[in-house]
Amino acid sequence: MKSDSIKIFIGYIGISIIWGSTWLAIKFGLYSFTPFFSIGLRFFFASVLIFIIMKFRGMTLQIDFLSLKLYLALTFFSFVIPFGLVYWAEQFIDTGLASILFAVYPFFIIIFSYLFLPDEKIGMLKIIGVTLGFVGIIIIFFEDFNIDFSNDLVGMLFVMLSAVLQASIAVLIKKCGQHLNPITMNFLPLLSSGIILLFVGYFLEDRSYWKFDFNGILSVSYLAIFGTVVAFTSYYWLLKRMNIVVLSMNALITPVVAIILGWIILFEKFSLFDIIGSCIVLIGILFVNLQGLKNYYKQKRVAINGKYN
Repeated sequence: MKSDSIKIFIGYIGISIIWGSTWLAIKFGLYSFTPFFSIGLRFFFASVLIFIIMKFRGMTLQIDFLSLKLYLALTFFSFVIPFGLVYWAEQFIDTGLASILFAVYPFFIIIFSYLFLPDEKIGMLKIIGVTLGFVGIIIIFFEDFNIDFSNDLVGMLFVMLSAVLQASIAVLIKKCGQHLNPITMNFLPLLSSGIILLFVGYFLEDRSYWKFDFNGILSVSYLAIFGTVVAFTSYYWLLKRMNIVVLSMNALITPVVAIILGWIILFEKFSLFDIIGSCIVLIGILFVNLQGLKNYYKQKRVAINGKYN
């Protein structure tokens, strides 16, 4: 049990750090490739890596009827449409604004969990925690909060729609996909998503814009290896073992991680808004986990009392 707790903690921190860096990596990639072609390369490359892992480890693909239906849902509602929306939107809106808008993700996790996952305990503490986390994200980006609705509205709606779709598919997998292997379940969705998006990019986007330079190849490689294979495998592994609302809080942690990485790597300065907002996000995370911590220490006390009685 202790070993599982350590793995869960490492996995949670890992996906938060990785996804905290992907917004910037996506932005860099768009200097070299058009949105749909860029994400198509990312997903196709990721599917090849998963195929190699499956062959190396002797893993087989689950192809029962339920699994195939879930693969189809993942293809369109976790990869093609949501990522297509975000990549397209990042051409027009700032990364900070995109982070704020995507932070509605935990709210929709709560809504869909209430509707479709009656066994998942939500409670007022989790709602307060998610709300505090969202307020913290707004404070972090408050200084740069400059919206031109005439130019940004469509991009803003696309990012929010992406968050809604991602929340719905996470709840669906939590409800119906417990039998799926966290590694193999991504192979067909990523392969089909990559092919679809590459075709869309090739026929509908401006191919003269493409530059297979170091910047573009590095961006796609990083997003494929870490942002897709490592992060999504870890995410679906965690989804089987964690409360889904607690897991969804990584969407609020990633902007904080992005701020910290900017401070460490790019020598950016922490503003007062960054510090206050990050603290509020951390308080929100504490609230979300408070009931679980209470239960943990209650069980620990019972176990200790039982040992010495």
